[in-house]
Amino acid sequence: MTTARESDQLTSDNRASTTMGRWRRRIRWMAGVAFLVTAYWELLRPRMLNWGATPAEVARPFPGDDLLPDPGAESTMAVDISASPDAVWPWLVQLGQEQAGFYSYEWAENLVGLGIHNATQIQPEWQDLEVGDTVRLGRADRFPDATLEVAEFDPEESLVLWTPDDPTWWVWSFVLEPIDEMTTRLLVRSRIRLPENPVVRISSLVALDPVSSLMTCGMLRGIRSRAERLVRTETAATGSDPSRER
Repeated sequence: MTTARESDQLTSDNRASTTMGRWRRRIRWMAGVAFLVTAYWELLRPRMLNWGATPAEVARPFPGDDLLPDPGAESTMAVDISASPDAVWPWLVQLGQEQAGFYSYEWAENLVGLGIHNATQIQPEWQDLEVGDTVRLGRADRFPDATLEVAEFDPEESLVLWTPDDPTWWVWSFVLEPIDEMTTRLLVRSRIRLPENPVVRISSLVALDPVSSLMTCGMLRGIRSRAERLVRTETAATGSDPSRER
């Protein structure tokens, strides 16, 4: 027969056991969260931000790096295109909301009302490029300040866009490198200045990284498909490779 003292002891032991079980579950939960955060930050995030690029390409300097030498975030992506640099360059020249769009996921861009319409052809009237030209990112009536400017360019080799603020907060660099007569390596680097507030800084990274990576990846694939399709079409029409005749 259980005495009152023994009953109180059992109750106390049960409470202690319940409390200990709760703490074990909390510790396991926190350990799981810490593992997922670490896996994302150390494994998934670098691959996401540097899709297609080699470690050497990620580490090397790009045109425009000097415009934002100490970025809060940086991404370098790359893709091989079965076309010569002079067949890829016109697609870069006509980037912009008011021109050829950005060749990415148009439906996603227009969910927020950017008014993007991705071109499928090279338009001669969009091929004039000068330093200081404006590249609009969204509709002027809804996003009047959503613009970049041409900071510098080297035809068929590199194009650098930036926000000419003081200090600048975004530099977007495109580099074309020939691999052989019919293959081009297209590299894109994005450098962004982030707010000093650590909470806002981390929140910005969490929000921007997946979106910017997805859209940049889509843009690279979009440029590749357009450039390669045009080369195939011109080759079929003329019976020779047009890029070798340029």
